[in-house]
Amino acid sequence: MPKLDRPWGTYHYLDEGAGPLVVLLHPLAATGELWRRLIDELTPSFRVVAPDARGHGASTWDGTQFTVPDLADDVAALIQHLDSGPAHLVALSMGGCTAVATAIRSPELVGRLVLADTTADYGPQKKEAWSERAERAVAVPRDKQLRFQVERWFSTGFIEQDPAEVERISNIFVDTDSEAHAAACHALGAYSDLGRLGEIKAPTLVLVGEDDYATPPRMAQTIHEGIAGSTYLVLYKTRHMSLVENPTARLLAARHLSGLDVLRD
Repeated sequence: MPKLDRPWGTYHYLDEGAGPLVVLLHPLAATGELWRRLIDELTPSFRVVAPDARGHGASTWDGTQFTVPDLADDVAALIQHLDSGPAHLVALSMGGCTAVATAIRSPELVGRLVLADTTADYGPQKKEAWSERAERAVAVPRDKQLRFQVERWFSTGFIEQDPAEVERISNIFVDTDSEAHAAACHALGAYSDLGRLGEIKAPTLVLVGEDDYATPPRMAQTIHEGIAGSTYLVLYKTRHMSLVENPTARLLAARHLSGLDVLRD
């Protein structure tokens, strides 16, 4: 994997295809390889780069606590390093928070945005809730965390229809460093850009699974209402990892990246 040296360690990323640059930002406790299906669908038309966040996957990490804006600084540095920006960002969950923070703090580096199953603020009890999740991330064996995670990630129908993909994503989660997982939990518990959503000028598509109870539709709707001109779509019978589970979500993302109206056939 190509890499970029950062003050905290080495930032590794996938780099495939050719064309306009698209950067894919993965959810918590995952890696760029989570995006394999979307990468394969986009590379005929785009250069697709999928980094591993600090301490996730192949990326190293010095163990210091970080924030979501810090993750956004990493993305900005990567786009500048690639010298192919501005980049379109496609992002899910934690990656969506990072994309929002990037679009606010480095708007000149961002083209189009696809924000799936994410939020700009996890709510009034976020610090306590995410602190508890951070404790579980290090205290509970990773394979014992899977049942909680898989039921949040995917609908029952998808789990039954595509067990191989569920297993692939599950293995990525199990292989994630628990300390990095916990640090990312604390970052999400401290994050809020609700008051700055209006600064985002990038054409934005907001997607959310109808049955996503990790970042439910009301959170996605708040993002949509905060970003002028954004498009908001709820995906039928879909849970948290919409861009993995739902092929229509990936098609909508590709149309948006190509500058097409996602609301028209």
